[in-house]
Formats: sequence, structure tokens, C-alpha cells
Amino acid sequence: MLSEEESVEERKVKVLLKLRKYKLIKKEKDKEVTTYVVETPKEKEKLLIWCIPEEKTVGITYLNRIIKAMKEAKIERGILITSGRYTHSVKQSAKKKKIELLPKTFPVFDIFEHDLVPKHEILKEKERKKLLEQFKVQPYQLPQIKASDPAVKVIGAKPGDILRIIRKSPTAGEHIAYRYVVE
Repeated sequence: MLSEEESVEERKVKVLLKLRKYKLIKKEKDKEVTTYVVETPKEKEKLLIWCIPEEKTVGITYLNRIIKAMKEAKIERGILITSGRYTHSVKQSAKKKKIELLPKTFPVFDIFEHDLVPKHEILKEKERKKLLEQFKVQPYQLPQIKASDPAVKVIGAKPGDILRIIRKSPTAGEHIAYRYVVE
């Protein structure tokens, strides 16, 4: 169960670290926020994750504080996690500032451990080209999946990415489907 010191937001960070394969570099905790500095596996760039406990409404002040913290740490991208809600202005500004806002609905457990949730993975550029050439299609001609889908959010796919979804099948053994991520 939940330990006394571990908040729901911190559990969400654990899920992020595991599923997106982020490497934890540093964790700092003060009374208002918990800050994580992680490294992304593909781009090898640093990312700042901010956890705001409690159900606070996150306004532009919090956004400005994370932007300031990112500048001080010389980090380009960030993720903001809270159980509260985000104001409209925060949602608008966050995209421009390369800050991902994790929704309240983000899972606190590994959803891929469930039998009914198939494995999702983002195709690398080489695999993407090969797939599109093999089927002689443009990405938008593939079946689509929304960027708001929980599995898409968890693995960090963005609109424009192509996903490989691997389902276990009693007849085929394994069924592979491809989806194009849209807004």
C-alpha cells in the first residue's frame, strides 16, 4: 500500500520512470514540491519532473516557478504532476515552454501488467520508414489512436508518432497492429 511519506504523485513518477525508461539522476523534496531530474533514454537529455502534492489548482505562478527551476538547472523540458487541476492559461503556456502536464487520471500503477492491456511501443525512425515503405502508405493513412489514450500518455507518445501494439492471441499467438497518434 501507500507508505506515509509517498504521495500519489510520487507513485506516478515511479510509473513514468519504469515505463518511459527514464534514468533518475537526482530527487529533492521540500514542503511544497518534490523535484526529480531524470535522463531520457533516446535523446539523452535531462528532464525536470515537478510533483505538487494535494489537490491544488495549478496556476501560472507554479508554471513560472518550474520554468525558472528549468532555466537554473539548464534543462529544456519538464513534466508537471498534480492531483489538482490546471488553469486554462497553464494549459496554453505549457506546450510552448515544452512542459508536459500529466492529467489527474494518469495511472499510479503499471497498466501494462493487466492481461487486457496489450504492449504499446513507439517505433524508432528506422522502423517507421521501413513500415511506411512496406505498406506503401503515409502515416495519416494508418488507423489512429488519440494522444489522450491512457496507454499513449503513459509511454509518452506524441501526435505524429507511430505505435506498435502487440496483443496475445489464442489463434495467432501474437497479433501486431500499428496506430498513428493524433491530437
